[in-house]
Amino acid sequence: MCEDHRFDVSRRGLLGLGAAAASTAFAGAFALPGNARATETKAAPNDISPDAALQRLTEGNARYVADAGCNSDFSAGRAARAGAQYPFAGILSCADSRVAPELLFDQGPGELFIMRVAGNFVDVSGLASIEYGVAVLGIPLLVVMGHTNCGAVSATINVVENGTELPGHLPELVKALKPGVEAALSEKPADPLAAATRANVLHNVEKLKAAGPIVSEAVAAGKVRVVGAVYDIATGKVELV
Repeated sequence: MCEDHRFDVSRRGLLGLGAAAASTAFAGAFALPGNARATETKAAPNDISPDAALQRLTEGNARYVADAGCNSDFSAGRAARAGAQYPFAGILSCADSRVAPELLFDQGPGELFIMRVAGNFVDVSGLASIEYGVAVLGIPLLVVMGHTNCGAVSATINVVENGTELPGHLPELVKALKPGVEAALSEKPADPLAAATRANVLHNVEKLKAAGPIVSEAVAAGKVRVVGAVYDIATGKVELV
């Protein structure tokens, strides 16, 4: 149901951060404004299990694919969100203009914490953002999401297979994507782009799981789950990998 996946901020109030987030070493250094640091002990709206968070995303994508999206909250909850945010999932996705996580998961403002970079890979700055999401915002689910017909992955394949030279800082992007792409190409797949896209996602899922100390410890404790996915631009469907 459309109402089932929303956080009722106005009813539940702007509650304090979850206990896990509040107990982190640097949570206090990133103090959130207003009532976000309230001393109430009630659970924050995003204090749900990783599996429950994944189910919300899955149901939202199903609505999107069926063209039955119910998200139209562009002003009603704005005042409540001004004091705090409670995203239930962090999405590391490609910067491709055709990939819009809030739309394809049918989620509203304040529900997803999104990092975007061409090729959806984990780098230092992206990891720092993810750590903030986990340690301070209490996000229980992280998704590394690639997509079909990815230009960044395609460019990396050209560099690996043909020795193509790219201008500017693009070689740095290719360098980040090479591990997954090269692993896929070594298997000589029938569809190199699809295989490399999937392999790049899985490589970064494992990289994120092992990223210490914050994410790896949260994963080991069962507080955070990291999954991979590929978004099909043509159909709108997100497939877990």
